[in-house]
Amino acid sequence: MKVHYLQHVPFEGLAYIEYWLKENKHEISVTRFYEAGYHLPSVEGIDALIVLGGPMGVYDEHAYAWLHQEKAFIRDCIHAGKKVLGICLGGQLIAVCLGAIVHRAPYQEIGWFPVSPTEESAGLPWFYQLFANNPMVFHWHGDQFEIPGNGCLNLLTSAANSNQAFCYNDNVMGLQFHLEITEQAIVQMLQNGAAELIDAPYIQTAEEISHRIAHTEECNKLMEAILRHWLG
Repeated sequence: MKVHYLQHVPFEGLAYIEYWLKENKHEISVTRFYEAGYHLPSVEGIDALIVLGGPMGVYDEHAYAWLHQEKAFIRDCIHAGKKVLGICLGGQLIAVCLGAIVHRAPYQEIGWFPVSPTEESAGLPWFYQLFANNPMVFHWHGDQFEIPGNGCLNLLTSAANSNQAFCYNDNVMGLQFHLEITEQAIVQMLQNGAAELIDAPYIQTAEEISHRIAHTEECNKLMEAILRHWLG
């Protein structure tokens, strides 16, 4: 499949997803909004879209004018029946494109915290089974999406924040957390987001985050399963 991805900052890339896509012989293309002269493909020219994370907010068009164009492109991909997957900011952008709002989360969530399947997630049996053991995943967010209407399923929750994942039909999924994370990706996020590591109930220290780096392996296994079902 032809998989295009949208990247917002240099330190939040595909990470494990790139490895998986290449291993499974998918074609990869990218739009990097932080680069001058970025280019978006035609909707007809791609099969799937991945929208990555970033420190900006979904409503920050005054600072990031490309957000207008990005949202329009995501909407067009959804309406065209393309596969669309969003991670963190990407999930929030998809939620907005489906008519939901994004707001400050009850708690800023940075570090390793478990997520649990909702009752609604039983409507997506493979997903429910995947998260039945409340796996430890990597979070870095201060905002939270509401679950869009139109038949979207609210899939996961955490102790700090509800609305950790949703899906819309068989094509569209938004995740609030980072299953694509690798050791190198965590190092980059810690370097670029150090100022956010304040003393708060659901913010871990850099040392705590680094000490639990072994959880990346489980996260990548979850990401692999999601990619397999999503692109399948």
